[in-house]
Amino acid sequence: MLASAIPRKGLPVDLVKDEGKPAILHAPPALDMREGCAWLAAIRAELRAGLDVEGAVLIRGLPVRDTTDFALVRDAITRERAHYREQATPRTSFGDDIYSSTDFPVDQRIMPHNENSYTLEFPGLLLFGCLVPAEHGGATPVADCRKVFNAIPQEMIGRFRAAGWGLIRNYTDYFGLGWRTAFGTQDPVEVMRYCAENKIGASWEAGGRLQTVQRRSAIIRHPRLGQEVWFNHVAFWNVWSLAQEFREALLGALTVAELPYNTVYGDGQPLTAQEIGMLLAAYDSATVRVPWQSGDIMVVDNILAAHGRDSYRGRRTVLVAMGEAVKLHLCAPTVEALPRIT
Repeated sequence: MLASAIPRKGLPVDLVKDEGKPAILHAPPALDMREGCAWLAAIRAELRAGLDVEGAVLIRGLPVRDTTDFALVRDAITRERAHYREQATPRTSFGDDIYSSTDFPVDQRIMPHNENSYTLEFPGLLLFGCLVPAEHGGATPVADCRKVFNAIPQEMIGRFRAAGWGLIRNYTDYFGLGWRTAFGTQDPVEVMRYCAENKIGASWEAGGRLQTVQRRSAIIRHPRLGQEVWFNHVAFWNVWSLAQEFREALLGALTVAELPYNTVYGDGQPLTAQEIGMLLAAYDSATVRVPWQSGDIMVVDNILAAHGRDSYRGRRTVLVAMGEAVKLHLCAPTVEALPRIT
């Protein structure tokens, strides 16, 4: 049985669970890293059972002090690593498949999303590790995607079920990520090959701008549990999710078609500000958060739970690693993945 101060009735494992907070698992006291990793490996199945219920579990009390410690924890919990594909946000790589969490400006909230939801193969597990908590704010909120799905108006669910969602990206060196960073290559031919193999429409536009288009399912089923979930980046990358001042500045310099990122219904119809507001409200209704402490580890089932980031002040160092890749076609997508929006 997992060590925990307060059992929560009905869970397959004993976890501390307070209203508005993620489930917390307290490590046995006074473990060194070798002992901590052995403990994690021994309870891996029970931790997985807890994730099936909660979607995310915060592990507190391990002596995680640096990227080496975090990598050891990653290897104790995950059975295999997953690759970070089609990079979309700025991150710092520390080597050994360890990255910083998204390096967005500290005063901006990162909207909830499922990691790599636009790819044909995505991580099934995410691990976040806090080395340095922010002075104020900076939590990594998580939202149960089953609850999000149930909170979205049924008319909107019906539209997404039938049409999926569309992602349009523009890669330049002055807004967002350039294509060389996003695809990890200097070779335009390699980019086009990757896009063709992964059902992404790609075209070179004026000034060397690369534009990509892809249609994906907004609703999938957990391949092992069979539960239907809301799984996408629709709210994260939609133009209406941007702060008003930033949105107006971008649209003063670019057309909607030139934005670094934008999302639409899979049939090409735009989402309204009201619709994005409803999606964000659904996420908020299912979101839990807790301030980070040094050494904290958050384990997230990437299909069952979306994650984001609160704005913050002060220095903050949160790491991320990805594991146990899942193929989209095994998740009962409601629409075919296409390299076009139709």
